[in-house]
Amino acid sequence: MKHYSWTIAVLTGAVALATTGCNNMKQIKHAPYPETPRGEVVDNYFGTEVPDPYRWLEDDNSPETAAWVAAENAVTNAYLEQIPFREAIRKRLTQLWNYPKEGAPAKHGDWWYYSSNDGLQNQAVIYRTTAPGQPGEVFLDPNTLSDDGTVAVGEISFSKDGRYFAYAAAASGSDWVEIRVMDTATKELTGDRIEWVKFSGAVWAPDSKGFYYSAYDAPKTGTYSSQNQFQKVFYHALGTPQSADRLIYEDKAHPLRYFSAWPSQDGRWLFIVGSEGTSGSEILVRKVSERSFRTLLPGFAYDYRLIDCQDDNLYFMTNEGASNYALKRISLTKPGQVATVIPEHRKNLLEGVGKAGGYLFASYLQDAQNRIAQYDYDGKLVREVELPAIGAVGGFSGEKEAAELYYTLSNYTSPATIYRYDIASGKSTLYKAPEVAFDPSLYVTEQVFYPSKDGTQVPMFITRHKDMKLDGKNPCLLYGYGGFQINITPAFNPSALMFVEQGGIYCVANLRGGSEYGEAWHKAGMLENKQNVFDDFIAAAEYLIAQKYTSKERLAINGASNGGLLVGACEVQRPDLFAVCLPQVGVLDMLRYHKFTIGWGWAVEYGSSEDAEQFSYIYKYSPLHNIRKGTVYPATLVMTADHDDRVVPAHSFKFAAEMQYAQAGDAPVLIRIDSKAGHGAGKPTSKRIDDATDMYAFLFQNIGVPYRPVGE
Repeated sequence: MKHYSWTIAVLTGAVALATTGCNNMKQIKHAPYPETPRGEVVDNYFGTEVPDPYRWLEDDNSPETAAWVAAENAVTNAYLEQIPFREAIRKRLTQLWNYPKEGAPAKHGDWWYYSSNDGLQNQAVIYRTTAPGQPGEVFLDPNTLSDDGTVAVGEISFSKDGRYFAYAAAASGSDWVEIRVMDTATKELTGDRIEWVKFSGAVWAPDSKGFYYSAYDAPKTGTYSSQNQFQKVFYHALGTPQSADRLIYEDKAHPLRYFSAWPSQDGRWLFIVGSEGTSGSEILVRKVSERSFRTLLPGFAYDYRLIDCQDDNLYFMTNEGASNYALKRISLTKPGQVATVIPEHRKNLLEGVGKAGGYLFASYLQDAQNRIAQYDYDGKLVREVELPAIGAVGGFSGEKEAAELYYTLSNYTSPATIYRYDIASGKSTLYKAPEVAFDPSLYVTEQVFYPSKDGTQVPMFITRHKDMKLDGKNPCLLYGYGGFQINITPAFNPSALMFVEQGGIYCVANLRGGSEYGEAWHKAGMLENKQNVFDDFIAAAEYLIAQKYTSKERLAINGASNGGLLVGACEVQRPDLFAVCLPQVGVLDMLRYHKFTIGWGWAVEYGSSEDAEQFSYIYKYSPLHNIRKGTVYPATLVMTADHDDRVVPAHSFKFAAEMQYAQAGDAPVLIRIDSKAGHGAGKPTSKRIDDATDMYAFLFQNIGVPYRPVGE
């Protein structure tokens, strides 16, 4: 069995190890669960009758749902308030979060822009400076956009000449954004305001006179829950009202497709990227001077990611005939002329391609860790970039004329450190390293490979104290995702650090469904193969127990969104295997997910209950529909938010209600419903600390291991 480990360089800090048990730990009982009426709704799916007793909780605007939410939160808050070490956890998390965080600088016009958070600011501030390393000035402070930090800035973009800056602002974590524009010379807002935008920012035209964006019609009802249809692409000319924006592209025949614009920087070509969901795409193109588009790369069997357009040639990444992806070039004037620029790597995934200084930078994933290679535009390898450490890398991009770029490198015990890269020499030099109140020299991250149910070798990262005794008594938190081609690479997480300094073990399994090993790895965990993902996660838990890292009495599992589905499915399939289950903003009703907001876009990943064959395998694992009354379930804290319009909170409402109804054991089943929060993006620091405080307080309480303040 392959096994790798590495330690991280020393920073100053303090560490305390908790004992592995406490027999006299205070037991806490929850108040009676709210009475949740069970309705008589029954749906018939191809001859199978499926009850849906909590259908009424799908109406997020009803007074009955509001009263239920308030009652459930009251029970949960009363329970959490009894945990004696809850505030000590909050204090330590605040200390760990409170370090300066800075993003890699990027040049636009005459200025270098970067993000910075002094430690506990709810939102990072955008600064600018005339040269990296020189004192910066505040350019945009998102913390001033709301009193409580719940308005966040999402996608940002600069016009080609650097004169204008556009940002997409989201309120309370919603996917709906409003695009605003600033004049970079004055730092003043222009009168431009674009509403009802979702999954889009401003994509500037090369002449800097306007931008493209994708939007929906204003919803008539159910702003945060109704299904979104007919996304359209518009062009906005600066200084004009949104009502005057020019419609660039729509598809009246396919209401459930996404579309976005991508203009070539020479101003000659305009591309439309279309998709039917979270994977698979189609590329349309026309000259800017023309009116009609033609299909350049037909959909939707493969992925196409546009990288650059030069000399009437489009450079794009694709998994067509290349499971690990390749970079190709297609002529826009000579139909059918396609060439491979960077061929598929035999083992490693081509995760992305950046461009800077006239070169291409290929980011590879080797066993869920990044490697970078520099190429010219003909595909000739210039060099393998020598990285300063092992981990996840971001930022290898810049202007065509750039002589240098800045990138970040992070892992499980080191936050994002910024390096300067000299494009000509290939040399990296340290630019800025944050300091955290934590000593990583005491900890080790190892990578193991364990067998899943079908024998597939699955990688997992394990972070723990380097001198830990593997006696089966250690607290353990296992995290996973497993879907949508999303790769889980080493990332710095202050709350996980708090857990490991308490003697815990933090584990991240790289499950099938992601694309850590290419499209084959993705397909092995989607549609009819989705059960493989749950088998991978269950096998990770069994491996950790068998190898004496932990025991089922000390093992907790956590995941969010598609990872919330993962936790819910594994909990109902193997309730005997875990002590604590922590599903966050999870997709838990697999039979109706597609009926809300943009859930229809996930059908390419999951399948749909409206298809007889797909219903047959979805129904077998849908967490909500596999809860069995009279079963002893683990302690469960379901976490969601009232403004989540990605995975609507009805998923969590119905799951929690059904679990409370079914639970035959003494372990609590609680739901924590955050207010003025969404799926997670842009969540204020204060709310992130609140979330982690309650999650870990619940975890420690229900594995019988008390939190001990650092230094005791």
